[in-house]
Amino acid sequence: MTSAEHEETTAPLRHAARGTLTRELILSAAIEFVDEFGLTALTMRALGRHLGVEAMALYRYVNGREDLLEGVVDRLVTELRVAAAGQDLGPVDGWQGYLQWLARAVRQVAREHPAIFPLMATRHPAAPWLRPPLRSLEVVEDFLDALISRGFTDETAVAAYRSFSSFLLGHLLLEAAALGAQTSPPEEPLDEGEADVPNADADLDLQSFPHVQRLQRLLSQDHADAEFEQSLEELLDRLDRTVAQ
Repeated sequence: MTSAEHEETTAPLRHAARGTLTRELILSAAIEFVDEFGLTALTMRALGRHLGVEAMALYRYVNGREDLLEGVVDRLVTELRVAAAGQDLGPVDGWQGYLQWLARAVRQVAREHPAIFPLMATRHPAAPWLRPPLRSLEVVEDFLDALISRGFTDETAVAAYRSFSSFLLGHLLLEAAALGAQTSPPEEPLDEGEADVPNADADLDLQSFPHVQRLQRLLSQDHADAEFEQSLEELLDRLDRTVAQ
């Protein structure tokens, strides 16, 4: 899609009356925009058109695109904490139930906003020891408190945070990519002299790869739900053995 064509598709989808703009409204509109058009299409000008205002009007509330992206990530991470506050998980509930809830909550964010989720993995956190996607101080504090109050030592709680965040990041980045998220800069392969163009699945000749050819149907099946749950259970079992030692 050319920039001119894109401007036609985004002109304007919603209107913000003069004087009604707020940072929260802009962040909500940015999430809506990226969900529909993708991350690379998000510019201050395009978002202004989306809101029915001039781009300069947005700068009263966000300090450019970088601040906008930080705000979007913070909004999605903060939603995890808000949702956690409404859960019925009390001190008598096991830590396994808490981690199961949290894992599924993060996965829901990744599946509802696959174009945005990679930002949660790649944006610089507030401190180098904060690990994405659980990358805010508030969420990490909640995580550590939930585990320590349920019998973890300081050391095992920190180890669980590292293992849990690594599990989520690896699994959910793959899911987001499968849903169309861009997890690396866009590449434009040069078609010079009929060079091979990667990712042209329909043109692959599998005759020299009998196992791949035979198992192509099985390889193409989507078992994301079952694989996520199985990997989560295996992680919880490993943490359980660590805590019991």
